[in-house]
Amino acid sequence: MLKTWLAALAVAMTAGMTMAQTPKAPWESEILPPALAWHGVSETLIAKPSDPWITPSELTGLTASPNYDETRAWLEKLDAASPLIRMEVFGKSPEGRDLLVLYVSKDGEKFDPNKPVLLAQAGIHPGEIDGKDAGMMLLRDIAFERGAFHGKDNPLNSVNLVFVPILSVDGHERASPYSRPNQRGPLIQGWRHTAQNLNLNRDYGKLDAPEMRAMITLIDRVKPDLYMDIHVTDGEDYQYDVTYGWAGYQGDFARSKATSAWLDKAFLPATEAGLKAAGHIPGQLVFGLDNRDPKKGLGASPASLRYSNGYGDAARIATVLVENHSLKPYRQRVLGTYVLLEETLKVLAKDGAALRAAERQDRAQRPAVIKANFGTSFGGAGKPLHTVSFLGVLYETYDSPASGGKEVRWLGKPDPKPWSLPLYTSEPSLDLTPAKAYWVSSAKPDIIERLRIHGVQMETLAAPRAVSVDMIRLTAPKLATRASEGHVEIDAGPVTHETRTVTFPAGSVRISTDQPLGEMVTLLLEPESDESFFAWGMFPEVLQRVEYIEGYAIAPLAEKMLAADPKLKAEFEAKLAADPKFAADPDARLGWFYARTPYYDDHYKLYPVGREL
Repeated sequence: MLKTWLAALAVAMTAGMTMAQTPKAPWESEILPPALAWHGVSETLIAKPSDPWITPSELTGLTASPNYDETRAWLEKLDAASPLIRMEVFGKSPEGRDLLVLYVSKDGEKFDPNKPVLLAQAGIHPGEIDGKDAGMMLLRDIAFERGAFHGKDNPLNSVNLVFVPILSVDGHERASPYSRPNQRGPLIQGWRHTAQNLNLNRDYGKLDAPEMRAMITLIDRVKPDLYMDIHVTDGEDYQYDVTYGWAGYQGDFARSKATSAWLDKAFLPATEAGLKAAGHIPGQLVFGLDNRDPKKGLGASPASLRYSNGYGDAARIATVLVENHSLKPYRQRVLGTYVLLEETLKVLAKDGAALRAAERQDRAQRPAVIKANFGTSFGGAGKPLHTVSFLGVLYETYDSPASGGKEVRWLGKPDPKPWSLPLYTSEPSLDLTPAKAYWVSSAKPDIIERLRIHGVQMETLAAPRAVSVDMIRLTAPKLATRASEGHVEIDAGPVTHETRTVTFPAGSVRISTDQPLGEMVTLLLEPESDESFFAWGMFPEVLQRVEYIEGYAIAPLAEKMLAADPKLKAEFEAKLAADPKFAADPDARLGWFYARTPYYDDHYKLYPVGREL
């Protein structure tokens, strides 16, 4: 079926048919609702079939996307043909594939530090591969100075570009027509997760995957002024084809407030105007609260550290999370992405100095209180930020004999009347007071390594050092009931604090929070933070006891303790009266006494990261 359709498409393109006249892709008549009609000026960006530098996707009318080997071969050919393009390998995937990065510049081997840098990343979710094919078209036009990329107004005169065509390369090659059932093209789509079954857009803080470790290392090396992470949505139908956002979008919470303000006031108007002029409908990155009730309201993207936009906010990097609309044809989405990339280069060429000033201002901040725990679900809870005018699509509901309830049927026609919907934003549920510095023992080398990859500044001890630190005791930690991203997450629950003198061995590190990444350090090392290494389950050893006491030893000792300490006896009797289950459990009763003896392990439930106050 797929080969038949591709053959028919080739005939149609040769005959010069418009996209409306070409044969429908196999998925068009199956499970997806009808597509909204579209035509835009950006269609002139597509190379003619006779162009020797037509991209593999353009050869299919922007309906299919090349595999890894085809993508690499085309990019290597472009690299060899243009002095403006340089391709390198910046990492390896678990299955041994090279991670590719392209440096695009008029500066030669070394970037001019006075020029702003855009780092654009595609394929973190390889089924959502719009950015790769848009980027290949863009690089071709830059290499041969076509369109906007020639003459004195060429943005590359003033800006440098770093482009990652496929981040999750193993997922890219787990390809099938059935990977993205809610998405209209490309014909063959990669798989959302990596070969290790990890979602890379949940890995920005914890850094489990080699792909993400390589990406963060690249970010630390090239130090982009703007980082763009390109995705495709799921969810409901609407008129927008390119949606995007960032932490703090138009009044939402942001850690990097000056950077967020620049994105609101400089980046957003310029890119929206460019997209509209090219025939696209840009919109805010939002998610429906209820896919069975489209008018219930919208939720903004959470800016948690596990996601690119939350990471960038904590790292003091302007980070734009792009979500093209899944129900728009692949052709329309790719062209919209091209325009967004081009307009981003233009705005950086014009106003990059102001962005750099904003980022410097944010890097100088040392907040006394750090907001945490926004939740991690898209379109989640919180309070209405404001009411927005939303360009919806007509729909009807019907009784489904399959689900047994009401389902939505999208009708493929824009609603002529904008919807007025409440927009909800995630609210932080925790205030953290950062320590002056955190102490991490050499017994946790993996934690230290993750922090180093993030670019965190630290002092490494050459010899043991005794330090008075504040330590956190967990009183009722709770393990998640199922695994998530290769971990069993842990909710720290209520905690207590105690001052202790701890001797940290050589190789341990002291991490001051008086640094640009101090806020990120706090989020990663305070156990109550839901983005901390502890919350991801990386300190499970503190929840296990390894020494016990037999009943024949503790029972007579407990009896002596009761006789010798009237206050202890009164406390014990109150516990018996208040907790019948405890009173009926001999082991629990003896355990109560054991915890009050010097034999008890005083490291049990003691979080081993020291806090210097």
